[in-house]
Amino acid sequence: MTKYDFETIIDRRNTGCLKWDAWSRRGHAADDLPLWVADMDFKTAPAAIEALTERVQHGVYGYTMATDGYYESVQNWFERRHGWRPEREWFVMTPGVVFALSMAVNAFTQPGDAVIIQPPVYYPFRLMIQDNGRKMVTSPLRYENGRYTMDFEGFERQLEKSGAKLFILCNPHNPVGRAWTEDELRRIGDICLAHNVRVVADEIHADFARPGFKHVPFASLGREYANAAVVCTAPSKTFNLAGLQLSNIFIPNADARAAFKRTLGRTGYDEPSVFGVTATQACYEQGEEWLDELKGVLNENYGVLQAAVDRMPSVSLVPLESTYLPWLDCSGLGLDDAGIKCLVEQDAKLWLDLGTMFGPEGSGFVRMNLASPKSLVQEACDRLEQAVKGLGK
Repeated sequence: MTKYDFETIIDRRNTGCLKWDAWSRRGHAADDLPLWVADMDFKTAPAAIEALTERVQHGVYGYTMATDGYYESVQNWFERRHGWRPEREWFVMTPGVVFALSMAVNAFTQPGDAVIIQPPVYYPFRLMIQDNGRKMVTSPLRYENGRYTMDFEGFERQLEKSGAKLFILCNPHNPVGRAWTEDELRRIGDICLAHNVRVVADEIHADFARPGFKHVPFASLGREYANAAVVCTAPSKTFNLAGLQLSNIFIPNADARAAFKRTLGRTGYDEPSVFGVTATQACYEQGEEWLDELKGVLNENYGVLQAAVDRMPSVSLVPLESTYLPWLDCSGLGLDDAGIKCLVEQDAKLWLDLGTMFGPEGSGFVRMNLASPKSLVQEACDRLEQAVKGLGK
């Protein structure tokens, strides 16, 4: 018996919802089932709704600052859930993690400098590097026997060759779903320390480690690692608050934090959203039970997908360790990326993220979002299964 409702299908159409309403702008049909962009089709935690309702009824929405209670709620959350407590002075608030990535690129590098990433990876990493006039350097992940690992030797060679000053780490990794282990993070961190490379860790999916796995905050490895780190977090994925535009960035090094704040100040951003602050504090203080139940639902949805993939011998599922965004290997279908796109969108009538958007290393893959009621996930799996079975007929 569940306490919270994760089964009711909430109609998000005609609400300005990017996931459901942008179909015509993005070249999709109105009846394509959208399981693409990483937000959830569930209502947020009741605690957030109640706190926001009370704040709305207050009726005054002026300039807002975070209170002591806000900071304590964030600190306590990370201590409870991840065994790591960020210090109060480390906090810098931004409208989002991608925004913070851009701030870090501008704060810690100069035009023309190299920034290294590990594709296939969340595509804004590439955009924030290139759109700010920096040089993108890649150290692709290794894909062997259906599992992704870091290429430590190749990564160090690329650092030495490029002189990169910044590394954007995806922890947990989107889209391949790895929850990097302490040993892996320490090894990549040691390489960065040896080459004086700052690590910007996107940890927005931190709260979705699946059973048997855990999230290791990069800055929790020790003082030396924390001193070289910018840790980017947000409640937006965890509690479906992306529209409230609030992230917590932790920068332990005082000089680095000052440089980041100077860059942030040049954008004109100052106070956070009153509703972002309200919802974040409520979720971190009272949303834990809701999240635990949500994660159970996501695991059930993953089981639905696993069962469907088992009936599609030419498709394989990269084991999901974290996030709610499984990565499907479709290379066994014998189709090029245009053919996979046709299969997914025209035959299956699905709107998924094609692997190539995460870099050429994503060729042959698709990413699916499981954060929807089970009936929608089942429908999506049925559509994909029928489309795959129909190939060649």
